[in-house]
Amino acid sequence: MNQTDYASALQAHFALNSNAEYAGRMSKYMLNKFEFFGIPSPQRKQLTTQFIQLNGLPAAEQLDETVRLVWQLPQRELHYAIMEIAARKANLDDEERINLYRYMITNKSWWDTVDYIASNLAGAWLAKHKQMTGKVTGEFMQSGDMWLQRTALLFQLKYKGNTDHELLFRYIREVSSSKEFFIRKAIGWALRELSKTNPKLVLNFTNSIELSNLSRREALKIILKKSADE
Repeated sequence: MNQTDYASALQAHFALNSNAEYAGRMSKYMLNKFEFFGIPSPQRKQLTTQFIQLNGLPAAEQLDETVRLVWQLPQRELHYAIMEIAARKANLDDEERINLYRYMITNKSWWDTVDYIASNLAGAWLAKHKQMTGKVTGEFMQSGDMWLQRTALLFQLKYKGNTDHELLFRYIREVSSSKEFFIRKAIGWALRELSKTNPKLVLNFTNSIELSNLSRREALKIILKKSADE
């Protein structure tokens, strides 16, 4: 199956399960930025699994074009599905794969796709290509694109004890004065995740820098809860 046929088959597979009532609700929740089939998340994941069982995963050399074709389709569930398919077929050895993730981050951008890409695709690729981390994420930070910057803040969410906290702290300092909600939220989220493995480090950092109330509240949520429980 070629890339075009794969994208068309995925769309047809989901269209059979569309629900107009749910579609309206889901679109409204996303501020009417995207069309939806109206398929709840649990059912969507089942449909994605069924589709893979029937059609397999895209060949390595076809993955980029397949993802881009699906990304151009209007229904948001298709974007979720192809992200999950790409994660199953991440092909992390491909040194050019980050260009695909950059495309996905900067097109039809919203938190629902960017956050998944940041931790499950870009983050996984950067863990494999550590020598590229500074260059790639530095470019993201300097791009001026809010979603690329959010990705640079969040790509280490699953790194746990392997988090490069100096890199994270540097990026936070660069955008700590941002008025953007999604940047402020990302700062808090990244610090909160780091606090699970190194609370003292996070506490010392938050005490050393001026952060928005949102960022600080999110960053210290776990630390303060543990303190209150003791």
